[in-house]
Amino acid sequence: MSAASARLNAIRSQIDELDRELLAGLNRRARLAQTIADIKDDSDSLGYYCPDREVQVLRKLIAANPGPLPDGDVERLFREIMSACRALQQPMRLAFLGPQGTFTEAAALRHFGHTVENVPLESIDAVFREVESGACQYGVVPVENSTEGVVTHTLDMFMRSRLAICGEVELRIHHHLLTKGGDLAAIARVYTHQQSLAQCRKWLDRNLPAARRIAVSSNAEGARCAAQEDDAAAVAGEAAAAIYGLAILAANIEDEPDNTTRFLVIGEQSVPPTGNDKTSLLLSARNRSGALYGLLAPFARLGINLTRIESRPARSARWEYVFFVDIEGHAQDPQVAKALEALDQEGFLIKVIGSYPRAVAP
Repeated sequence: MSAASARLNAIRSQIDELDRELLAGLNRRARLAQTIADIKDDSDSLGYYCPDREVQVLRKLIAANPGPLPDGDVERLFREIMSACRALQQPMRLAFLGPQGTFTEAAALRHFGHTVENVPLESIDAVFREVESGACQYGVVPVENSTEGVVTHTLDMFMRSRLAICGEVELRIHHHLLTKGGDLAAIARVYTHQQSLAQCRKWLDRNLPAARRIAVSSNAEGARCAAQEDDAAAVAGEAAAAIYGLAILAANIEDEPDNTTRFLVIGEQSVPPTGNDKTSLLLSARNRSGALYGLLAPFARLGINLTRIESRPARSARWEYVFFVDIEGHAQDPQVAKALEALDQEGFLIKVIGSYPRAVAP
C-alpha cells in the first residue's frame, strides 16, 4: 500500500468514527425532542412548532460557525435536523401555493425542512382556507418580489382572515427556460406565472421576441403545460424541471441577478420576541387631510423603522384605503407598544397581522 493510500484510509477511519458520533448525537437530540413532546402533551399552552426558538438556535449556530462549512449549509443541515425532531413530536401538515415544483414549495421546504406533509393548493385563498379550517397547521404564500413588488392577493386576504404571520422566508429566485427539446428557434410559446414573465422580460425580448407569452397560475403549471407540447417552453425552477421531465435550455434568465422573493408563514399562533423581529400591521384612517401623516408620525417620533408600506382599496367604501405596514421590532417591544397605543388613542383602525422573527438571510 502506498503512503497516500495509507493516509487516505486513516482519514476515512476518522470520518467513519465521526459519523458514528454524529449518529449517536442526533439520536440523543431526537430522544430529548420526544421528552419535550411529553411535556407539551400535558400543557394546552405550549405549541409543537416554536419559530422563535428555532430561529434563535439557527442564529447562534451561524454566529458560532468557524467553517469551512458555509453558513448557508449549516442553516440547511440544522433545519433538516429540527424538522426530523419536530416530526417525532407531532406530524405537521403544511399548505402551500402549488402545484408541486413552485418556488413557494421550495420556500416551504427551506423553512420547515423535508420531514413534513406538504399539501399543494391551487390558490392563495385555498391556502388560507386550509389553515383556517385546521386541515393544515401552517401555510406558506408569496408576498413580494424584489423586482416586481407586492403580491396584492396575499395582502387582501389578511383583511378578512383571522390568521397571523408566524414567520418569513426570503428565497433567491433563479429562473430557467425549460423545454422538451433543445432548439431555441423552435419555441413558439412560453408558459409561466405573470410575475416570472415580468422578471425575465429583457431576456425573453432578446432571445424569444416572436414567442407568445402565456401567463398561467404558477411556474410549475407552466412546466406542466410545456411538457405536453414540442414547441413550447416554461420559465420555472430546477424542481419543476425534474418533476415534469424537462431539460434546462437556458439557466438563470432572470433580469436581476439578486432577484429575491419573500414568503410568509401563516398560522393561528402568536410568536414571542426574539430580539430581531418584524411586525406587520394593517392600518386605516378616515379619508381626510393629513391622515397618512397621522398614521406614520408615531413611528417616526419613537425611532421605529418602516421597512414597507402598501395601500390597498378598503372595499368597504369607494376611495377608502387601508395601509399594510412592516416595521422593525416586535409588538411587545416597549417602543412599538407605545406607537400602537398612540395610534389607538388617535382613533385609527389597527390590526396586528403578526410579529415574527426576521428571515435568516438566503
